[in-house]
Amino acid sequence: MALLKLVSHNLKIDFVGYRFITFLIAVIISVGTIGTMMVKGINYGIDFEGGYIVEVRTPEKMDVTELREKLNQLNLGEASIQNFGGERDLLIRVERKTEEGASEEAAQEKAISAIKSVIGENADYRRIETVGPKVGSELISNSLKAVGFALLAMLLYIAIRFEWQFAICGIVALAHDTIAVLGIFSVLPFEFNETAIIAILITAGYSMNDTIVIFDRIRENIRKYRKMELAELINKSVNETLSRTILTASTTLIALLALYFWGGKVISSFSLPIIIGILVGSFSSICLAAPLLLYLNIKRGEEVQTREKIPSN
Repeated sequence: MALLKLVSHNLKIDFVGYRFITFLIAVIISVGTIGTMMVKGINYGIDFEGGYIVEVRTPEKMDVTELREKLNQLNLGEASIQNFGGERDLLIRVERKTEEGASEEAAQEKAISAIKSVIGENADYRRIETVGPKVGSELISNSLKAVGFALLAMLLYIAIRFEWQFAICGIVALAHDTIAVLGIFSVLPFEFNETAIIAILITAGYSMNDTIVIFDRIRENIRKYRKMELAELINKSVNETLSRTILTASTTLIALLALYFWGGKVISSFSLPIIIGILVGSFSSICLAAPLLLYLNIKRGEEVQTREKIPSN
């Protein structure tokens, strides 16, 4: 166990003392992200903007990675290819890009012609469908509901397990993390699709778990150190859990970095938002959620106060 102890429990880093700096950083991240999203918007992918779905069976097995690169070179927008059923069955999805003055039929014909030029005319094109904007709007609505319900469930869990003050601080930190991850899809050239929603939910779950560990230590120390100042107690609790936070984050990041560098383009674009989300989540758990408790008048327990007033015999 001693080998896994990266940071001493006797550290006395004044996280609460630095709270105004970390709060300012959190505000800059949140405001900057919201501003960027208002100006540039989010780079929605096929799942939200709509596009064309083509199911094709090739005469022989083809390299999916090579085909994807060739399609991306044709300036069709986002293009994804995956095996569907057998090794010769492919499911191709191409982003819908309608040029000014061109009809929907012309845009679809251009995309299909480009696909046939890469795969070949002798392939069996079994299904060609268009995913319209109505489907995209439904996905956006359902995705927002999924994230909202997840945040609400976490809020209720923390409020029941701890106190409402802990729930508020946890949700503030979680909202900060969600906004920061959303900003990635506005600042960086990543497509916001269904996997992006998964990345956001993974980040939220990881961040909340990290926050709950710190909250649990704070609650334990509140019972243990009845007369300790709250600021000192929060610092002590965060320092005591810092080794666990660093160890968990570092081992998770090692696996995600391996996926990012050697997992291919699709997996890399999925793992990078999670990498940034874990870094942001660790920051918010330590420097945002815990110090915010200082302003919410946490009850030290009426029973504790009553016992302290009773004189000892």
